[in-house]
Amino acid sequence: MKNLLLAAVALSALVAAPAMAEGAFSYNIGATNNYVWRGISQSNKDAAVQGGIDYTNGNFYAGAWASTVDFDDDASVELDFYAGVTPTVGNWNFDFGVVYYTYPDSDDIDNTGELKAAFNHPLGRGTIGSALYVNWETLENPYYELNAAYPVADKLSLSGAIGKQEFDGGDYTTWNVGLGYDLTEVISLDLRYHDTGDHDMAWNAAGRGLAKEQVTLGIKAAF
Repeated sequence: MKNLLLAAVALSALVAAPAMAEGAFSYNIGATNNYVWRGISQSNKDAAVQGGIDYTNGNFYAGAWASTVDFDDDASVELDFYAGVTPTVGNWNFDFGVVYYTYPDSDDIDNTGELKAAFNHPLGRGTIGSALYVNWETLENPYYELNAAYPVADKLSLSGAIGKQEFDGGDYTTWNVGLGYDLTEVISLDLRYHDTGDHDMAWNAAGRGLAKEQVTLGIKAAF
């Protein structure tokens, strides 16, 4: 209940943000049986409630996104802020931005920021892409990935990614593959398999492996 209340407060603050003179706002809210980020569960392999707000104006975007998390009582809410630009050159789509990860109810987890550079490009009916994230203070510990998506049917799409996270003293690989299905113009489902190359790197206090293979099912409404 505490997690849900904190998430609701965070999301209410986002929705109450003052309107800007130009551009457009969009909103999303959803839930998942397990919040997995770069192959590692952020919710102790339990359910999470998530949502955010985005503002776009031309090729500029900015937004905020919140999720319940569970780091063995060190934090129960993650709140991220981001901004960037999305220029296009021909049919190459680029994304250059910044992301700031915060944990407002925790004194034990450091807030961190990353620089982002990404692109995607049409390939047949689908797309291929790549992304690079790096710590904005040290320009070290990068995460980089290759990703692809393909429309299987009118409302069904297949997507996946393989990435590598470097950190002080080592690195690990991670990959995911999944199906997205549009229930309506607003509501979508995502069923996804995640895994990493090092199942022993992340454990919780109860001995549950947080970097092992895991399947997530999420639902999201975007409007």
